[in-house]
Amino acid sequence: MTEGLVTGLRPSSTSGVVRIGNCSGFYGDRLTAMREMLEGGELDVLTGDYLAELTMLILGRDQMKDPSLGYARTFVRQLEDCLGLALEKGVRMVANAGGLNPAGLADKVREVASGLGLDPRVAHVEGDDVRHLSFENALTANAYLGGFGIAAALRAGADVVVTGRVTDASLVVGPAAAHHGWDTTAYDELAGAVVAGHVIECGTQATGGNFSGFLDLPHRDRPLGFPVAEVAADGSSVITKHAGTGGAVTVDTVTAQLVYEIQSTRYVGPDVTVHLDSVRLEQQGEDRVAIAPVVGEAPPERLKVCVNELGGWRNVAEFVLTGLDVEAKAAWVREQLGPRLTAAEVTWSDVRVPPVDADTEEAASALLRCTVKDPSPDPVGRAFTSAAVELALGSYPGFTMTAPPAAATPYGVYRAAYVDRGDVTHTVVHADGRREVVPDPGTYASDTEAPGARPSPYPGRHDTLTRRMPLGTFVHARSGDKGGDANIGLWVAHDGVAQETYDARVQWLFKLMSPRGIPALLPEAADLDVDVWLLHNLGAVNLVVHGLLGEGVAASTRFDPQAKGLGELVRSRLVSIEVSLT
Repeated sequence: MTEGLVTGLRPSSTSGVVRIGNCSGFYGDRLTAMREMLEGGELDVLTGDYLAELTMLILGRDQMKDPSLGYARTFVRQLEDCLGLALEKGVRMVANAGGLNPAGLADKVREVASGLGLDPRVAHVEGDDVRHLSFENALTANAYLGGFGIAAALRAGADVVVTGRVTDASLVVGPAAAHHGWDTTAYDELAGAVVAGHVIECGTQATGGNFSGFLDLPHRDRPLGFPVAEVAADGSSVITKHAGTGGAVTVDTVTAQLVYEIQSTRYVGPDVTVHLDSVRLEQQGEDRVAIAPVVGEAPPERLKVCVNELGGWRNVAEFVLTGLDVEAKAAWVREQLGPRLTAAEVTWSDVRVPPVDADTEEAASALLRCTVKDPSPDPVGRAFTSAAVELALGSYPGFTMTAPPAAATPYGVYRAAYVDRGDVTHTVVHADGRREVVPDPGTYASDTEAPGARPSPYPGRHDTLTRRMPLGTFVHARSGDKGGDANIGLWVAHDGVAQETYDARVQWLFKLMSPRGIPALLPEAADLDVDVWLLHNLGAVNLVVHGLLGEGVAASTRFDPQAKGLGELVRSRLVSIEVSLT
């Protein structure tokens, strides 16, 4: 067996690497994916990522109703179906499905296993809950832990490891560190595992899901395959997927996930700080993309904390406006309903005038959305919905709404905080009940995610012959949210053009990302702070639009509160593209 191999883990089918698959990118992902991954090919470890900022809020609400909950219940359903198969094949299971209650989930896994006549070794990782550290009034407050607790559990022989709020990439870092025997100062190796983990953490987003080049994606007639990372002892990796599954693994699909929801050229984690500008990708064959080299340095001294607080109550009414005089109809509704609203915050959407002479009623209609928020449920409950419904026979012609009145719902507010590592006790509870505290790494880098860090300015564009064309003519995009900030990754497509043309396109994209260029691309961000980070090796630019999403997804009143479509908006914008590049 390979030196440093996880105790009891059979040798990998690919010499010198550990094969780590993913079967979940969020709480609600494809239930059948766990079985598909176990049956579809060789694996050493199968991971599942179930947590996000919004998920922690959802689990917090679950736990308010029932303290025994607080974990991702879909993981239990998947294990009921697949645990026997995983044990039979010798595949270790690692998931952050423990959420707010990893100990409770570990007990539930044992209960399920017993009912199936199985006796797996189940360990869990805890210590991320830091509500006692000046966050007593928060619904949830969880520090992002690293992968060495997972590694310790695997080295002790665990078959199933469930965790609370570790970083998404830690699900790969832990198994890789256990397999290859890395210590806490193996920065380049750890950084490589973090990148591999970041690429596969969102499941099929690495194989063509949410990919702006979907029109050329093969095998769209079948479910997209979940990704696999083959991680070598030096931290390099190959991203692939099981044969016969849908989608593809290409430099572009991997880049799409690599630039997803990053903050700068430094990707800061609890185990290592990754230099994203060191990453290089290479297509090594069909559905095989190599990642190497990756440079890492010591992690920061503080740990990031995901804090969710109850922000109040909200409700929404959506009015359908059809045919002529749409803007006047919208104005009348606002005049009628506005004086009756007592909520602390009232937000009205803009109205887009439908085309003239539309062929269908739907095409001739526009939507007007009214969102109300208040610390109390009363102003946004029946008082709001009744005021809206009472207009039905006394307002604009064709009055109708998209849904019947609904009760007010609570919403949460996300914020990031930081705590000293010494205040967090990263703990593994092994299958035999033994508790092990994960040692602190002891060496730190400067806090590279400190507020106020800004990139250097970039040169302006040169005058040349251009055409007005969509940015997406040869630029891909992937966007998402980080609290109240929106992230947009843009990169030049690998579409078979000559290297000279590709390099020129990259330089053109970099020049476009100037203080003048960005407001033209994204008018909504004209008055917001925008960070621009260049990733030369990837031909990519990362934009961080500060404050676009307000107080985060659960509180946002935007049409797209997680900024998932923002990148596609940017790709659709017309820009002046040099003729020589088209």
